[in-house]
Amino acid sequence: MTRLLVTGATGLLGLNLSLRASEQRYTVIGLAHTRKLREIPFELQYVDLLDTQQALNVIQDTKVDAIIHCAAIANINAAEQFPEITQRLNVGVPARLAEKAADWQIPFIHISSDAVFDGRTGGYVESDSPNPLSLYARSKLESEEGVLGINPKAMVARVVFFGWSLSGTRSLSEFFFNNLRAGQSVQGFTDTYFSPLYVEDLADLLLEMLARGLSGVYHVTSLQAMSKYTFGVNIAQRFGFDPSLIEPVRAADLDRGAIRSLNLTLKPDKLQADLDCPLPTVDDGIEKLYQRWQEGYPAYLQRLAV
Repeated sequence: MTRLLVTGATGLLGLNLSLRASEQRYTVIGLAHTRKLREIPFELQYVDLLDTQQALNVIQDTKVDAIIHCAAIANINAAEQFPEITQRLNVGVPARLAEKAADWQIPFIHISSDAVFDGRTGGYVESDSPNPLSLYARSKLESEEGVLGINPKAMVARVVFFGWSLSGTRSLSEFFFNNLRAGQSVQGFTDTYFSPLYVEDLADLLLEMLARGLSGVYHVTSLQAMSKYTFGVNIAQRFGFDPSLIEPVRAADLDRGAIRSLNLTLKPDKLQADLDCPLPTVDDGIEKLYQRWQEGYPAYLQRLAV
């Protein structure tokens, strides 16, 4: 398998995945809507996934060996504001892509979300019953059902991640980094828990899962869980910023628009067993985030933008 198609190739996951796959000698064809890039080590084509038939014609012409579908409306409040587009892009598009991947007999990975759970207990495994609270979360669960219903050999990866992005403003880690570096006070939620992976670790795991031919639903997260407040404090400490700038607050006491789940810690034991290797921790990821900053990786990504 050498030719890999990545949708959403200018997003946080899509771009880092495309770069990591290129480093691992995949021939990568990325799909983007309008955001242009320069001097990248992979091919970038521009399509409107909502014009699904035209997009499928473009994809068919690329003659790829596998598809990883990252593109989605991922902003929870934006999903509530644009429900029709969210339904089409988050539910309709992945089902069509999964169907065509089955017709073409190539592997298909669909990127889903930890948000399919209601967050009342945490520690979720793949067999637990989802209970999405927001329109975004419902769209991701419907997309899982649509993909696997039409293509049982597909893989659904429930993910949560952080890292460096094209704009420098896409992830929670960048939110803490940007504000703390500027000496700005921020809030950190003490009652919101998650188990994120550093995005390049996530990219490597997805490529390994693809190489192993896995299928079905997987939680592709860290074994380690923490509150978003603790996450911010850990970033501050590693980068040498002032952790007292982070005000501990309860998300449950705030109006943040769309309903959000509080405890979205997932257990990735199934993935760790099937890959037979330890998964990175959140602290491992923060260390890599720091090392990549030292290497100038965030500035490199921003230079790719036209």
